[in-house]
Amino acid sequence: MLDANLKDQLKAYLENVTQPVELVAHLDDGDKSRELDELLHEIEALSDRITLLRDDDADVRKPSFAIQRAGTDIAVRFAGVPMGHEFTSLVLALLQVGGHPSKESREVIEQIEALDGDFHFETFFSLSCQNCPDVVQALNLMSIINPRIRHEAIDGALFQDEVENREVMAVPSVFLNGEPFGQGRMGLEEIVAKLDTGAQAREAEKIKSKGVFDVLIVGGGPGGAAAAIYAARKGINTGIAAERFGGQVQDTLGIENFISVPYTEGPKLCASMEQHVKEYGVDIMNMQRAEKLVPAEKEGRPHTVELANGATLKGRTVVLSTGARWKQLGVPGEEEYRNKGVAYCPHCDGPLFKGKHVAVIGGGNSGVEAAIDLAGIVDHVTVLEFADELNADDVLQKKLHSLSNVTVLTSAQTTEITGDGGKVNGISYKDRASGEVHHVELAGVFVQIGLLPNTEWLKGTVALSKFGEIEVDARGETSIPGVFAAGDATTVPYKQIVIAMGEGSKAALSAFDYLIRHSVDEEAKDEEAA
Repeated sequence: MLDANLKDQLKAYLENVTQPVELVAHLDDGDKSRELDELLHEIEALSDRITLLRDDDADVRKPSFAIQRAGTDIAVRFAGVPMGHEFTSLVLALLQVGGHPSKESREVIEQIEALDGDFHFETFFSLSCQNCPDVVQALNLMSIINPRIRHEAIDGALFQDEVENREVMAVPSVFLNGEPFGQGRMGLEEIVAKLDTGAQAREAEKIKSKGVFDVLIVGGGPGGAAAAIYAARKGINTGIAAERFGGQVQDTLGIENFISVPYTEGPKLCASMEQHVKEYGVDIMNMQRAEKLVPAEKEGRPHTVELANGATLKGRTVVLSTGARWKQLGVPGEEEYRNKGVAYCPHCDGPLFKGKHVAVIGGGNSGVEAAIDLAGIVDHVTVLEFADELNADDVLQKKLHSLSNVTVLTSAQTTEITGDGGKVNGISYKDRASGEVHHVELAGVFVQIGLLPNTEWLKGTVALSKFGEIEVDARGETSIPGVFAAGDATTVPYKQIVIAMGEGSKAALSAFDYLIRHSVDEEAKDEEAA
């Protein structure tokens, strides 16, 4: 099952296992059980500290297996065959259960150890979901650190009946003690913060004690990360406040146009960006949502950014790099059935609709790529495009039209997403040529109609375009002196990772230039000293 190269890599990793590990398999007569059995035997053969056991009589999901430290309660569980994106989760679980220490900060580990309560987590994932491993790995680690936390990662594609009964229509979907806990990508700190009710207040107090940054960056995507690196390399005090470090790139699967790197994936690129930023000693404040920008009253005084947790940050200069998010249709039923059949990530949620009829809204590159991917999983895909023709690249259109289970509808204005109260059951659209309204019965709707800048919190401060983008000049300057902007939230055309990085670098250099050309107000210096 594992090729020779992968076996060699895994064997090298498993040399870090210091404690005896037991793999306890629960199998039936199905093909996936045989596949899992083969995988577990191959893993056992790679380390003398790993033993494979079998318990088919246990009343648990099959196929599944536990990874447990021999003679202890330390364990994690997988239901399914964790290959694809989840292979990394499997390797980390083997290492961490086997005694290899986590790289998480001591502060976070102590926070997990102090959690008071009994927590049984279940995470439904799909093997094609690039966001799922972060959630699976976070909860696995928590269950290893704190014995009162248990976690089982479940491949939704193998347990369709349970997915239907529990109305799982988006991954990752996390249940805590049998009740819904969260959907979508969540990092370790975010999960812990939801359980530790005092965490937000403690973090706010920490932030309040911070001094004035020379450059304060708001947003942790490619633009923000590049700005942080370029500012820190100038030797000036740099801070970055991000609601989610990596931003939208965390939700991107394959990246094939990042110069000099033929192929990478969003989460991997984000991890590299964060590591690079940390190497320069930048003060990273993650999980911090900005709610208001208060410009300096006069030149030389610091600007203020108010955060959702009540804390404030100050910067002599500010770089705004808050990125963009998927645009919504804004039709009846979309919000009601969000994550109940309405989805925005075909790679993540597509496997949950295996054998069903779905629609993709949008005929650009994202929409057509989504339709092509889904066509290999679902029974049928209907593509709806508002314009008179698709505007995706020709090579993508040719591929799309070659697929027998795809229907393309142009001049189609989506008017409503319908459902039965619990999940999506169809979509209504108007033929813009004839005016007739049609209804298509289906189980899922994937919205792929472009991006919306995350700039609502800036209205009334910096100048915004009619599309809500931050207006910037060739130097990244906004309408407020000392405030710069970069990335997908700005008027710079072509929303691409490399462009955002370039614009972030430019904004940081412009901020540095601003600092050396404008003296700091003496009154402000006195305030900081006090």
